[in-house]
Amino acid sequence: MSNAITLDAKKTALVVIDLQKGILSQNVEPYDAQAVLTNTVTLAQAFRAKGGFVVLVTVGSRDGKDMLRPITDQPLPAMTERPKDWAQLAPELGPEATDHTITKHQWGAFFGTDLDLELRRRGIDTIVLCGISTSIGVETTAREAYQFGYQQVFVEDAMAAMDVTEHEHTVRYVFSRLGRIRATTDIFID
Repeated sequence: MSNAITLDAKKTALVVIDLQKGILSQNVEPYDAQAVLTNTVTLAQAFRAKGGFVVLVTVGSRDGKDMLRPITDQPLPAMTERPKDWAQLAPELGPEATDHTITKHQWGAFFGTDLDLELRRRGIDTIVLCGISTSIGVETTAREAYQFGYQQVFVEDAMAAMDVTEHEHTVRYVFSRLGRIRATTDIFID
């Protein structure tokens, strides 16, 4: 039985989470950052070729003051000086003139951004999600998308996390309840 799916380019958007220089420089699992980027570029090219909507999301903060800092058992690392190109998208990815770019300041791509508005204005009801980190930015965006009523497809080999256990847990126990999980080669845009 094939897992292949064909998606309507007019009603589907590719949403790419945090494939920026600073995050792509980290060690991730189970796929390395270059494999995630290569698979994502393949998807973006397929969407663009059919006139599909590509959303490129980065995470950034000018001084760290706009980031949440809850009291937790596992505190986030202190904000340090980042290289000037830390938040720049990987050049292989774009953006192209038809892409929409978003800079988020929290984990999810919907909170405090125009993502839902941009999708709804285009009649999009399905999103294809990929990026880094599976268990943080991608998962939070997926949960938000679920609450907004979007159909979702998760491209498992176009995402990775800081640890293989985080990735596998999110894919198996979260994404399987929010949408469909596919490989890059299983997705066709019409």
